[in-house]
Amino acid sequence: MKNKDLETITKDELKSKALNAIREGKAEEFVDEITSYFNVLADEVKAEYESAIASNDKEILSKRGVRVLTSVEEKYYKSLANAMKTKSALTDIEMPRTIIDSVFDELEHDHELLQKINFQNVTGITEIIVRNGDVEAAWWGALTDQIKKQLASAFKKITTDAKKLSAYIPVAKAHLDLGPTYLDMFVRRFLLESLSIGLENAIVTGDGKDKPIGMDRDLKGSVVEGVYPQKTAKEITDLDLVTLGGLMADLTNDGKRKVASALFIVNPYDYYSKVLPKIYYRTDDGRWVNNLPFPIEFVQSCEVAKGKAVIGIGKKYFLGLGSQNKIDKSEEYHFLEDETVYLAKLYGTGMPLDNTSFIYLDISKIATPTV
Repeated sequence: MKNKDLETITKDELKSKALNAIREGKAEEFVDEITSYFNVLADEVKAEYESAIASNDKEILSKRGVRVLTSVEEKYYKSLANAMKTKSALTDIEMPRTIIDSVFDELEHDHELLQKINFQNVTGITEIIVRNGDVEAAWWGALTDQIKKQLASAFKKITTDAKKLSAYIPVAKAHLDLGPTYLDMFVRRFLLESLSIGLENAIVTGDGKDKPIGMDRDLKGSVVEGVYPQKTAKEITDLDLVTLGGLMADLTNDGKRKVASALFIVNPYDYYSKVLPKIYYRTDDGRWVNNLPFPIEFVQSCEVAKGKAVIGIGKKYFLGLGSQNKIDKSEEYHFLEDETVYLAKLYGTGMPLDNTSFIYLDISKIATPTV
């Protein structure tokens, strides 16, 4: 029997290597790492399903991702499996909206950063209206032409299908005989994993070229071939009251808005070596207490470089993801033996809603406290 902890570590390491390959633009290395990762993941999903089914316990089934399918979902998976077995066209087989909704719900539940931002399922929607920065959206008194123009600029339209996102689903022939419930678990898990790979990178530091615009990007900077420049990092040397108070003041946009709370996104290494020792102290009775006077939530992210951080207003970052409700065969990649790779085509966009809601920080000179 394989050591479960070792399997988990191996899978996490493979995922980390795939993410590093994405960051560094190494396409061949990414394919190698993601192939190994998908091999491990496919085995894991099958083992979890068989274990859950054998238990016949509703709570265990639910925790392992085995859902009770609706009649529409069951019919869909039966049609999908039959088409995959016979290598028939999938273009006329539409995925029920409930499936992608469940994937997005689980994605948000499991992804700390998505819980903190303005994340919306935009399936079936091509445009969305959002508040434009801190421009007044209402006005007392007569509406002059100048006031009408100002009110009109209080909102902006975002095209939600601006960026394309492909989620790979490698399906081995043997898996197609395990039934609709298993296929549902398999498809949703691979959609979830494919979305999680690269999604956080796009939110934090996406350059806007065929991907969302990240929190650390300058919306007013010079855009070259679709790439938004990174903001100049603001150097801080401490996390004391004065420093954090100054950053919170900056987020008010010169006093034009209230800031109830803020996100502080930092690399895990810096969180434990620089941040944690600065924000906690030990009381006389031996308890460790957070001494921050501000409602700041710290989120660890490997997508933030060591020595850097992002502080901002989470809900001022908009991310919309939607699905075309279709799965198509892909001829590009071959991840597993005796399998066919399918693509779930998604679309979306992401961006800070203004240029003042996120501050890119240089925290390299914050000294690591000594005990």
